[in-house]
Amino acid sequence: MLFSKLIQKNAHERGSRIVLALDVEARERRLLLNRSLKILRSVSDYICAAKVNRQLVLPLGLYQGVQTLVREAHRLQVPTIMDAKLNDVGHTNEAIARHYFKIGFDAIIASPFVGWKGALEPVFNLSRGMTRGMLLLVYMSHEGAAEGYGQTVIDPSTGAKSYQFEVFAKKALDWNADGIVVGATQPERIADVRRIVGKDLAIYSPGVGAQGGEVARALSSGATYLIIGRSIFAARDPRGAARETCSLANQISPI
Repeated sequence: MLFSKLIQKNAHERGSRIVLALDVEARERRLLLNRSLKILRSVSDYICAAKVNRQLVLPLGLYQGVQTLVREAHRLQVPTIMDAKLNDVGHTNEAIARHYFKIGFDAIIASPFVGWKGALEPVFNLSRGMTRGMLLLVYMSHEGAAEGYGQTVIDPSTGAKSYQFEVFAKKALDWNADGIVVGATQPERIADVRRIVGKDLAIYSPGVGAQGGEVARALSSGATYLIIGRSIFAARDPRGAARETCSLANQISPI
């Protein structure tokens, strides 16, 4: 099943638009793995997917700890996203993606800055062959994101000016991406991107809670899924926090 259909199906079955960002930290590797597994299990009923970043891959190891996490997520019927932000030449991107797909990740996030030919084309081809998903990073959630994603660029073929994130949103359509990432801290940009990509392409919005993004503003601006980390996994009661956030999201934008 295509990733876009897989996560859509899971979201409907669980009544959740929440993607858990497992950005857990701990000094000792075993403690980090156990804590991550405990959180994943406790909130699995209220999330439609789980996202892993490199800050978890580095201390746990890919073929040991992270693979265990991915397998447990699949046992819980939770799709997994690797936040690799692929941003290199083609053969390197493909090699990295192959490792992530090999251990079971259902989708990978890539940066469109490097372009298509000799960069992301091989990864998209690999993902299609393995029935995995590709998400493009269109606008990040941190304060300095405008320095890159918000800069004005000129189309060399037409001379037309536009914002960098607008170019990336159009590339997501041209490249047939399974979804795009736009920070929840930038609701105006979510709305801009939604107008570009139409209603069918999923927008994943990180930065809700700890970074200042709001559930209501992100969803009303056009976000499809909310990527939430610290305000859930760092809560005294992660399951309760996930349940409350899921309920709030459904009040604003029922699935």
